[in-house]
Amino acid sequence: MISFNEFKKMELKVAEVVSVEDHPNADKLIVMKVKLGDEERQIVAGLKGYYQPEELQGKKIVVVANLEPAVLRGEKSEGMLLAAQDGDDIVIVVPERDVAAGSPIL
Repeated sequence: MISFNEFKKMELKVAEVVSVEDHPNADKLIVMKVKLGDEERQIVAGLKGYYQPEELQGKKIVVVANLEPAVLRGEKSEGMLLAAQDGDDIVIVVPERDVAAGSPIL
C-alpha cells in the first residue's frame, strides 16, 4: 500500500501521440513522440502487436509525466503511458472526451 501523499506525487497528464515508429533494437517495443501541451517527449512502450502505428497516431492517451527518464534498449523514454491488460490483450487508457494535450488528470 502507498499513502495518499505518495500517490499525489504522481503527475498524470493527457498526451497526444504525434508519431509512432518501431523500436530499432526490440521486437515488442515502439517509440512514440507525444505532445504534452507545448512540450514534446519520447516514450518507449511495449505495444507492438497490440496496435498498428496508424491506430495510435493522433490518439489522446494518459501518461505518467514525472517519471524519471529511462533508456530502454538504447532509446530514451521520458514517461510511461497507462494501459490495462485484459487476458492476452493490452488496451491503452484514454480520456472519455477530447481534452487538450497537457491537461492534468485529477
